[in-house]
Order: sequence, then structure tokens, then C-alpha cells
Amino acid sequence: MAALKSLIESRRFEAVITVLIVMNAITLGLETSSTIMTRYGALLTALDRAILSVFVLELVARVLVYRSTFFRDPWRVFDFFVVAVALIPATGSLSVLRALRILRILRLISIVPSLRRVVSGLVAALPGMGSIVLLLSLVFYVFAVMATKLFGTTFPETFGTLGSSAYTLFEIMTMDSWSTGTVRPMLDVHPYAWLFFLPFIVLTSFAVLNLFIGIIVSAMQEQHDADESAERADIRDDQEAILSEIRALREEVRSLKGNAL
Repeated sequence: MAALKSLIESRRFEAVITVLIVMNAITLGLETSSTIMTRYGALLTALDRAILSVFVLELVARVLVYRSTFFRDPWRVFDFFVVAVALIPATGSLSVLRALRILRILRLISIVPSLRRVVSGLVAALPGMGSIVLLLSLVFYVFAVMATKLFGTTFPETFGTLGSSAYTLFEIMTMDSWSTGTVRPMLDVHPYAWLFFLPFIVLTSFAVLNLFIGIIVSAMQEQHDADESAERADIRDDQEAILSEIRALREEVRSLKGNAL
């Protein structure tokens, strides 16, 4: 079992799994081409099944090594879920699940440390992002109600209801042809409509969305610092273990010299 653990935790093994994940992603992409499937469909299907078999064997090995602690690691649970989805029979009403096989490429997140840090940072930023989402929702609701009352009569397609006003304001927030497609035609009827839309754009596109970015960057920096601290602690522990072994060897050498004298 120790040999199996050293194998699955080795860098070479992780490199092989990474290459297989990339190969699997390429084969799944090639399967979308009817021309390629006509010529090489059998080969691609066999290759996909072979790679999936390797993934299953890898997970079985990890379960055998880690046992009860396997499901305590969220990344291992993520790998288990991704591979389990691919094992569900994709026939009949479940044929739509064949499209979910591409989720296997997401295993790169758990394999590559830099990607893992990015995702961990995003997850850590979720609590702070919740407050920003609430603030953005309040801003959207206030401006959607105002837009419906101000422009709903003259522009019923874009501001006739609360839902359509919210969707139009979302388009404006994303800067998707907001000037030529929405605001400029309104200026002919409402010359001072820009007094409504400019504060909305400043609040949403420039202020609130930058708060999102700030929270995410801060969370990712904290995650990076935590990872570096953990690495330094591991190095310290290794150094202390080496020093203790050196001290023990010195004591043995001294005792051997004393016995010889």
C-alpha cells in the first residue's frame, strides 16, 4: 500500500494523468465533427473508453490508499463526481449526459496547483461577493422601477414591464450597444434621459463590478499567502526532522567513541 501511495502521489503519475485529460478533451472535441467520426469514430470511441478506464483505476487506487479520508478532500470528491458522471449509461432519455463527458477536462483544476489556487480563491471570495450581489440587486431594482415609470409608455418593448426594464438595464451595464441601440433613440423623445443612464452606468459598470474584482483579488492573495505559509511550515518541519536525526547521529557517534575509549 505504501508503494501504491508513493506511485499516485508522484509527479510522473500526475503528469501522465494530465496528458490523458488533455488527450481526452481533444478526442471529445473531435467527436463533434461528423466527418471525423465517419472515418475514425471507432478509434476515438475506443480511446475514450481506454482513458476512462485509466481514470476509474486511478480513483480506485486513491480510495484504497486514503480509504475513509478520501471523501474529506473536496478535490478528490470533485474528481469522483466528474468520473462518475461519465460512467452513467448515456442511452435513451439519458443520452443528454453524453455531453457531460467533457466535464472530465475539469480534472485539470485538481491536478494543476495554480488552477487549484485560483478556484480556491474564488470560493473564498463567495461570502464577500454575496454582499455585492445584494447591493447590485437593490440598485437594479430601484433603476428598473424608475425606468418602467419614466420610459415604459414611450418604449414598451424595452421598458414596458419591470422584467424587460431589468433586462435592458443589464444589457446597458454590459455596454452591449447601449448608446446606439438603446439610449440614443430615446434622446429624441426624452432629451434628458442621459441623466438617468449615466449614473446607472457609473454605479454598476464602474463601481459595483470593480468591487467584485477587488474582493476576488483579495481572496486570491489571501489564498496564495496561506499556501506559502503552509509550504514554509512544511519546509520548517522537514528541516527540524533532519536536524533531530543529525543530533541523534552525533549522540550515537559520541557514545561509540566513549565505548571505544
